Amino acid sequence: MRQMTTEPGVYLMKDRIGNTIYVGKAKNLKKRLSSYFMPSRQVKADLKTRSLIESIWDFETHTVRNEEEALILESKLIKQYRPRYNVSLRDDKRFWLVKVQLRTELPRFELTRLRKEDGAKYFGPFVHSGALKATLEWLNNEFGLRTCGQKNPGQHEYKHCHADVIANCSAPCVRKVSVEEYRARVMEAVDFLDGKGKRSRFAHLREQMQEAAERMDFEKAASLRDVIQNLEKTLSPARQFSRGRGVPTTVKPTEDLAELGEYLGLARPPVVMECFDISNVSSTHIVASMVRFSEGAPDNQNYRRYRMKTVATQDDFASMAEVVRRRYSRIVLEAQKANREFFEHNQEPLVQALYRLGDEGLAPIRLPDLVIVDGGKGQLSAAHEELMALGLGELPIVGLAKQQEEIFFPGESDSLRIDHSRGALKLMQRIRDEAHRYANNYNELLLRKRMSESLLDDVPGMSEMRKRALLKHFGSVTEVKKASEAELQMVNGIGPKSAEQIVAWFAEH
Repeated sequence: MRQMTTEPGVYLMKDRIGNTIYVGKAKNLKKRLSSYFMPSRQVKADLKTRSLIESIWDFETHTVRNEEEALILESKLIKQYRPRYNVSLRDDKRFWLVKVQLRTELPRFELTRLRKEDGAKYFGPFVHSGALKATLEWLNNEFGLRTCGQKNPGQHEYKHCHADVIANCSAPCVRKVSVEEYRARVMEAVDFLDGKGKRSRFAHLREQMQEAAERMDFEKAASLRDVIQNLEKTLSPARQFSRGRGVPTTVKPTEDLAELGEYLGLARPPVVMECFDISNVSSTHIVASMVRFSEGAPDNQNYRRYRMKTVATQDDFASMAEVVRRRYSRIVLEAQKANREFFEHNQEPLVQALYRLGDEGLAPIRLPDLVIVDGGKGQLSAAHEELMALGLGELPIVGLAKQQEEIFFPGESDSLRIDHSRGALKLMQRIRDEAHRYANNYNELLLRKRMSESLLDDVPGMSEMRKRALLKHFGSVTEVKKASEAELQMVNGIGPKSAEQIVAWFAEH
């Protein structure tokens, strides 16, 4: 505990078998964690807290930059792990976001809790809801932005609007300012929320506050003080954390890698690891993921995802075989293509030759030091057979079965179990969980895409051939929606009448 950081962050309490049982946040991690083990705390604690303390076997910490980030990360991890000792933040409630749809003629800022793939620009999440709402009110007044809910307000809406009367809106609906001038105001507000020109704006507000105080207009000065405080709370930097990415932590990757190498009997620590997972939500989309860790951390640029080409039904063994074959046949072919002369004269086993090329920086894709497949003996056997067929039988590969966290080796009946407190196992769990997340996200992406494409089926006169032609030409349903009749007619099979029907249908729906 002496070496614990005093920075703000989030801590995860774990039980004897490694399950996360409580997630909490702290302004000072060392002080907060120390308090759990003080004798006075255990005596005064209620039954629930005493039960938690007695169940704690290990803990993990994540450091962040400020308290706002700690609150965001705490909420994220509670929803991810659903610890049994956390009674709050386990529902689906999310922090507020600010949304502006810049594709509309007269954009406006609005609050939402859900980030959608709708082309809008989002800001947040924001943890201080009161300060955020006050900031949004100030922002609209400062830049003269509309707050009415109508998509395309006009003369009729203006008659019932008081925002222009009290000078809170520039009234673009009746062209008191042009559309171009109004959109320029919106973009200036967008830049401000992005942090551009923040210093000069704050300095100007503080000057106004000082001038008001010197005039003894204390009401005005207090109002400006509140504005500044709300802006500071709202615009303080806070990252949005996602599982497996961007989460700073106190784990020690170098030590964990060395320890894992010793447990698995590897010739060297697995500095580069690749892990595979299969996602079978339905037979419609059978996908796989491959995530790559370098020096114990995610190497996001080298993640890969696959749709099965040879497997038509839910078969994890066949799917694992296909994805391993595709990944490592590509590594071999690209290395041979880039180093033809080397392979013509080299007599080393293929794995050793590829490692040497990787160490010398001559391999287009560096061969991993360890391959991990998510699953037990069946998945491991299928993957290893493919490596053998490629001449990569010496490549270290293991299977990690989630139920008991057992580690399997090719051709061996006995499994290895590493103590849940060891960093070596935690490292394997992190890469396995990241592969699982990446595979599931891809499956969800394909499902959303399929649901979106199905909208075209409802357009009158839409055939499967026309649908495929439209999607091939425009790339997505969203782009089809935005297309004009003239642009639609550029697609093979879409005539003037069909183009008119498509535009009319999307305008109505």
